[in-house]
Amino acid sequence: MSFIVAIDGPTSSGKSTVSNFIAQKLNFEYIQTGAMYRCVALGLLQNNIQLNDEAKIKKMLNNMNIKFLNDRENQIVIMNNKDVTEKIRTKEVTDYTSKVASIILVRHKMLEIQRRMGQNSNVIMEGRDVGTNVFPNANVKFFLTAKPSIRARRKQRELEKIGEKLEFSSVLDSIYKWDKDAIERKEGALKRAKDSIYIDSSEMSIKELEEKMIDIIKQKYKEKDNYGWEK
Repeated sequence: MSFIVAIDGPTSSGKSTVSNFIAQKLNFEYIQTGAMYRCVALGLLQNNIQLNDEAKIKKMLNNMNIKFLNDRENQIVIMNNKDVTEKIRTKEVTDYTSKVASIILVRHKMLEIQRRMGQNSNVIMEGRDVGTNVFPNANVKFFLTAKPSIRARRKQRELEKIGEKLEFSSVLDSIYKWDKDAIERKEGALKRAKDSIYIDSSEMSIKELEEKMIDIIKQKYKEKDNYGWEK
């Protein structure tokens, strides 16, 4: 019987980093649903497939293989046996992902894969609609957020790490646009689950956030030994 922790929230709210740390601490599988959609966006761009070409999109999805490799600092994303961790984080792919994630065909395929991933493993899964759509019966649900300006600074630093230097105002504008797209999306919209635990990480370090979330999980679920948690 798998144990699911769902972590949702807007971009750059700290989901990916803290999810990776918590998964390692609790010896869970860590799955980035957002990275999966980024892989699809990258694949469409690389193969010059138009968003309205359902036949080619379906063929690409059926031939696509996505794997996650855990690393101490960051998770490595492998698509069709190639490391695409940095490629899927470029601004071009990021901007395109919101359009790709609105395609019903893509969402249904990703939903199928995500649910299969969580069937037989203890999982930390993060994204936009994990607690509301992918696993509405998840054992623990979190909704992380932070002030737009804080998230823009985080995104700016993330882009700088892969060689993209953008003005803060440009990144902040993108944050507002990404939020609007995520909230207004017809399929898989960003929405807080009613039974989720809300955390604003604006004034928190990743370490503080990690400790807070692990404490919540431990307080709510007492069977620590069954999941390899420390006493």
